Amino acid sequence: MPLTHIIGTRICCVPILFRNHHFSLMASAAVGDVKHGFSRPEMYKENLAGTVDAYDRHVFLCYKNHVTWPPRVEASDNDPLPKRVATVWRARKNDIAVKTKITVCEAREEAGFSDGDVMIFPEMIKYRGLEESNVDGFFDDVIVRGKAWSGAEQGVLAGSYIFVCAHGSRDVRCGVCGPILMEKLNEEIQLRGLKDQISVVACSHVGGHKYAGNLIIYSPGPDGKIMGHWYGYVTPNDVPALLDQHIAKGEVIQKLWRGQMGSPVAEIKGADDHKHANGDDTGRSKQSDLEINNMSNNINVAGCCQGGNGVSCCISEGIEQNKGINKTTEEYKKQGSNISSCWPLLQKRDILTAGGILGALAAVAVAYKLYRRSG
Repeated sequence: MPLTHIIGTRICCVPILFRNHHFSLMASAAVGDVKHGFSRPEMYKENLAGTVDAYDRHVFLCYKNHVTWPPRVEASDNDPLPKRVATVWRARKNDIAVKTKITVCEAREEAGFSDGDVMIFPEMIKYRGLEESNVDGFFDDVIVRGKAWSGAEQGVLAGSYIFVCAHGSRDVRCGVCGPILMEKLNEEIQLRGLKDQISVVACSHVGGHKYAGNLIIYSPGPDGKIMGHWYGYVTPNDVPALLDQHIAKGEVIQKLWRGQMGSPVAEIKGADDHKHANGDDTGRSKQSDLEINNMSNNINVAGCCQGGNGVSCCISEGIEQNKGINKTTEEYKKQGSNISSCWPLLQKRDILTAGGILGALAAVAVAYKLYRRSG
């Protein structure tokens, strides 16, 4: 056989081998998506409403990158800050009067959040510089007493926040679905020109592995109050509705809705204007769904990266509540300036509220003038 023919044969084999390897990778990815992603058989098999345990306050500890989190970040010796937070929580749990969740979220410098920063909902408060040495003081002031933290300056959170579970080391489904959802959310937010109004943050496991993609939205409701709504079985195709219906209009996406922050409700009005009954499970979580670990008769720890002794990086404090504490991308591109037509509703809420106050003051003034004249 001529040498040139042999060389030519070898050269021709290279792209064939490369193509085979490429197809093999694609096939592996497809199998992974079927098993762990948005095409897995368990999707939409269960009713999601009522799969969130009742709580009234959510604290997020900003810490590192979601890719680096171990399965039990609150129990890792290599992660002393979350571990210290869990230790102090165990020690003070009987002193906490508000049902509280504590979840680790990603520290993103480009978004203005560093390791040790804390976000609190629904108060929309932020603090900087939580360290091992001042965790006790933070708990004493903020978590137990409900006061401003004396150890740091208090800031204010603005806009809406979407926390997406992307804790892949805890559950592979969250690791597959979470990053894809975050990318799609940021893409659609950028397309609508809402980058300064909506923040997308990766968070540690929030319970309900099989419901991935899981996310929590904290945004103003129709009355202007901050609401926390949990969603499951979320896919990239659901992202436009979550932005345009839930955040912009305050309309709940019923088929994906797991529950909400605050007291349990009997029913909630969804995006299709039908009443969605949550049934007897509203406001309470099922042990098989959220993997709850009961530490005592009064303490429930939601299953998010649960560590030893029931302590978790997503901690749910169950003592009696303190009443005083307060379309596709191309389709949108074709729509052009009409994309954000529903978003002025966010500003209208404030205008309507201010208008109501001014109207009330005007009525009082007229009544007072008539009273003076009659006198």
